[in-house]
Amino acid sequence: MPHLKPSSTEEVPKDILDRFDHYKKTRGFTPNSIKTMVRRPNIVRAFMQLNQAVLYEGTVSEELKMLVSLIASQVAGCRYCQAHMANLSKIYKASETKISEVWNFKESKLFSESEKAALDLALHGAMSPSQTEKKHFDELGKYFNDAEIVEIVATISLFGFLNRWNDSMATEIEELPETVAQATIGDSFGWESGKHK
Repeated sequence: MPHLKPSSTEEVPKDILDRFDHYKKTRGFTPNSIKTMVRRPNIVRAFMQLNQAVLYEGTVSEELKMLVSLIASQVAGCRYCQAHMANLSKIYKASETKISEVWNFKESKLFSESEKAALDLALHGAMSPSQTEKKHFDELGKYFNDAEIVEIVATISLFGFLNRWNDSMATEIEELPETVAQATIGDSFGWESGKHK
């Protein structure tokens, strides 16, 4: 049960409604997280702009950024974000098998060395306090330039905000990401919706 229900579309400014339509077209739904956040329109505008710059711009693949976000959300324990990132990983071409193996990335043959370096940084960077060390950045630097490292750290950091937001709000999970999470990380990670029902 969410602590705040999502706003009705009558309460949403036109420019934000246009972005909501974009989410619906690309994801199949508009996330309840931003439908709740929109009570402060400038916060949701700033969030959507940051989300766009972090996840959908730059030279690190969207698939890898979605998997980094999934690891960060698993570390944080936010079931809502775990489901969303399993869904977005699938949208951005990660196979269901790869998504289900993401928590086991160190041993899995499905991940390249560069992906493992990024996922390992996400694993340690999402801990509170962060457990990143020079060795993580040295390994990352073998495969990514400085600008790409900024993208990866920004992805982890963006989910620091989203994990806190959705876990604190007990944001109600939508049907599509819930279904994808059950199919991909349900068995391997023991995913369940928890308080996000």
